[in-house]
Amino acid sequence: MATLILSVVGSDRPGLTQALAGAVLAAGGNWLESHLSRLGGLYVGSVLVELEADGVERLRSAVRAVDAEGLEVRIAPTVEAPGSVGPESVGDAIHFSLVGQDQPGIVHQVTAILSGLGVNIEAFDTRISGEPHSGAPLFHVEARLRLPPALQAGAVQEALEAISGEIMVDISLTADEPR
Repeated sequence: MATLILSVVGSDRPGLTQALAGAVLAAGGNWLESHLSRLGGLYVGSVLVELEADGVERLRSAVRAVDAEGLEVRIAPTVEAPGSVGPESVGDAIHFSLVGQDQPGIVHQVTAILSGLGVNIEAFDTRISGEPHSGAPLFHVEARLRLPPALQAGAVQEALEAISGEIMVDISLTADEPR
């Protein structure tokens, strides 16, 4: 079996997910996981598919038809089987959330701290909302972090709290739910 990641981007319109699902099915593939959304007016995302090794070329051919409809699709092989536990996933998993007034540099500063600690970001979702009373833009982050084996969540909390006043955000770290 082969597992592949399909990365997609194109002008958003009805039917794109169905066209992509049709290409996967036409190649004999199984749609395992996906993250698809409208972002900046575009349809963007990624899909994890599994198929017989001899179906890869059929998938490439089916994807060309989707490309012709205006959805750019790139195909890349995965580096591990779905559900496998690699060496990078041996430390604790924690859920990280942040909220604060939107300003340039929040993501850069937070990720610099995490990277400096050797933390792997497994999922990272951001959004803007309006502050309930003033309507001012609030920046939100929800992330799943994987700590290196020797690092404790308290050390991550302490490092992030050290910059939270500077960038005016509230942060929260909790144990992540097992997948």
